Amino acid sequence: MDDHGDDFGPWGREDEGNAVRRTEDEWLTIARYVRHAANKLGPELPLCLPGEPRECGRPAQQHVLAWAAHLKAVSHHLIEQATPSEARGAHAAGPMYQRRLADLRASTSAPH
Repeated sequence: MDDHGDDFGPWGREDEGNAVRRTEDEWLTIARYVRHAANKLGPELPLCLPGEPRECGRPAQQHVLAWAAHLKAVSHHLIEQATPSEARGAHAAGPMYQRRLADLRASTSAPH
């Protein structure tokens, strides 16, 4: 997969906006976790983060976005392949997904 979302435009034109503030090393760790999860479901994503064989020079945060989008697509495709009926698949991809997303948002916005 060589799609790093570059068709949206050069990276770094925006300010931080809504993004969580993390160091490059923290983004790198998350990028590796997301890539590992996506690779478990296939197909394999390239080793192109800093210090890896095919280092591409893009920041780790960009890899988090690109690989999370890939993982979301792989997950949706898995739902389509696993569903016994169109209605059950729509429920998993719709209301069930939205509930899980709402729970995650609530858990990350709650004071520690």
